[in-house]
Amino acid sequence: MADGQPTLHAVLGRPFAEQVAFYRNKLGNLVPTARWDDIQRDAHDTGFMVAGAAKADLLADLAMAVDRSISEGRGLGEFRKDFRDIVQRNGWHGWTGEGTRAGERWRTRTIYQTNAMTSYSAGRLAQLQDFEYWIYKHNDSVRNPRPEHQKLDGLTLPAKHPFWRRYYPPNGWGCQCYVVGARTAAGARRLGGDPDKEILDDWDAKQAPGIDEGWDYQPGARVTQIVTQMAEKSRAWPYEIAKAYMEGVPDHLRDQLSRSYRALPSVADDARRYAARVLRGENPSQIPAYRTLGLLPAADVAQVRQMKDLAVNGYDYALDVSTVRHVQRKHGGNGERTRGQRPVTAEDYAVLPQLLNEGGELIDAGVAESTGAPLVRRELVVGNETYVAVFEVRRKRRMLVLQTFYVRERK
Repeated sequence: MADGQPTLHAVLGRPFAEQVAFYRNKLGNLVPTARWDDIQRDAHDTGFMVAGAAKADLLADLAMAVDRSISEGRGLGEFRKDFRDIVQRNGWHGWTGEGTRAGERWRTRTIYQTNAMTSYSAGRLAQLQDFEYWIYKHNDSVRNPRPEHQKLDGLTLPAKHPFWRRYYPPNGWGCQCYVVGARTAAGARRLGGDPDKEILDDWDAKQAPGIDEGWDYQPGARVTQIVTQMAEKSRAWPYEIAKAYMEGVPDHLRDQLSRSYRALPSVADDARRYAARVLRGENPSQIPAYRTLGLLPAADVAQVRQMKDLAVNGYDYALDVSTVRHVQRKHGGNGERTRGQRPVTAEDYAVLPQLLNEGGELIDAGVAESTGAPLVRRELVVGNETYVAVFEVRRKRRMLVLQTFYVRERK
């Protein structure tokens, strides 16, 4: 396992199977709370909470905004935009930090960083199980380092030492320290560890130095075996990791979460940006092969089964490069006006998540001429326009991929 310093960009920019598995394992238990300490220590391993968020819809929306950051490597700016929309849409008031720009920035950064680092550390814990020695690496802010954490830098102890049950990072709010593993003492030295460094005298004191209240536990320890088993099922490309592990979430929650995902402004932005990159003619090798639009809810699964006799549990809606090009050729020109339609633009792709959440029932659209794959259609009326999206069922990919897209104008 490479020793890479886990900056927040690295933690969220390159999500890995165990990290996503740990977080997704919590989604079946959305915990309403009034205060940050309503659930304690390793209870965070098995439940998702945001202090002060008590309503189910609000929790689901927040959970998916965080999920997007972890499973798709999204930045803090996108999370903040989603957070503002979630607060407004749910009418959430009284949250700590409300009322000032500085307060909102602090609160969103805390939610974002805490979930990023705990999921990262829990995922690494699952990876570290085969190493004999663990090495503590200090990685706090250069401007405001914590002296107690600096003293731990390079500390090398056997993986089974009880020290790790208290001091496995993160050890507080904003802590970005981490642990690497080695199979031998010589290997630990090569990674910057010091097997001769003495442990802190008071590491096992009731008030252990350098640990914030509520952080004296080992994130992920309660679920390490589960996380490892889940991760073994997904060693695939990043797109597969980003939609993995949802089967274990109860059906009603999975539906709610998929709707919450599509309601995020950043998901609409992503669909628009994806189409814009294709339309600008960017090198296809630099554009992801697919852009997910979230999982099919149970109602859509049932409709596809009834129409096409296909089991599509666990499938997601998606965009791909070839479809954006096809739509541009067929429905992107002024010739659309003669058919009572208008040209499709990159901006229109931002409507797709809303169409999937709020459009009418799925309609049987026959089969694709080129592949013979089953097709389904959904429509959404917005003002004087009707958006029509046709999706192709791709069983090998476990997706319903956009096959064509057009906009009818109503007189």
